[in-house]
Amino acid sequence: MGKIRLDKYLADMGLGTRTEVKKKIRKGQISVNGMVIKEPEYKTDTETDVVLADNQPLSYETMEYYMLNKPQGVVSATEDRKEKTVLDLILSKKRKDLFPVGRLDKDTEGLLLITNDGALAHQLLSPKKHVDKQYFVRLSKPLEKEDAKKLETGVDIGEDTLTMPAKIVYTGQSEEEVLITIQEGKYHQVKRMFQAVGNQVVFLKRLSMGSLKLDETLKPGEYRLLTQEEIARLREHAGTDKSSDF
Repeated sequence: MGKIRLDKYLADMGLGTRTEVKKKIRKGQISVNGMVIKEPEYKTDTETDVVLADNQPLSYETMEYYMLNKPQGVVSATEDRKEKTVLDLILSKKRKDLFPVGRLDKDTEGLLLITNDGALAHQLLSPKKHVDKQYFVRLSKPLEKEDAKKLETGVDIGEDTLTMPAKIVYTGQSEEEVLITIQEGKYHQVKRMFQAVGNQVVFLKRLSMGSLKLDETLKPGEYRLLTQEEIARLREHAGTDKSSDF
């Protein structure tokens, strides 16, 4: 990324607001390459300079990508005054501008991408890109084959148009458990689709989004950084510029 102001460097890495980090700098709490720097406007090289805050080393991250197995009871938001958010679960984050890519309902579990890559998020969420999203669904009663066919052709959920064709796969465990793949992301869409055929979702878990599949070793509430391969495949799948910084 090159050189940026020291106060921006520290604020980007979540050490506080621009005003707060300026106070830290002027108090002599920040050093660059072994020298205490007291000027907020000091230009810092994000790639080569060694920056310490209270003698703790910092490393500048331009982009961060986390896979979260979202648990129930947590909201998909950057902040909420009353509820715990998915960002509250990412304890190792360095960036302060992370956000969830798309939303999972409070009672829905599963794959959620947390990043600050706005371009990738836009591509993954764009209706024009037809990015597959697969969910495991447990229903209140068996899904009739004729109702599955309705879902696979499109149903009325109260929008201007029918839903785009979905793909339904019976898991083999019981006819109350299915996998559904959709390419849209309307509010409560999966729940509304099954309601449209007279059924009720009692448990919902997202398993994949585009090329990104939930790491089944992650327990609800656990997360990990995406691998470089996963990031590259996501970008390729979404049609974004693969030459951007990881």
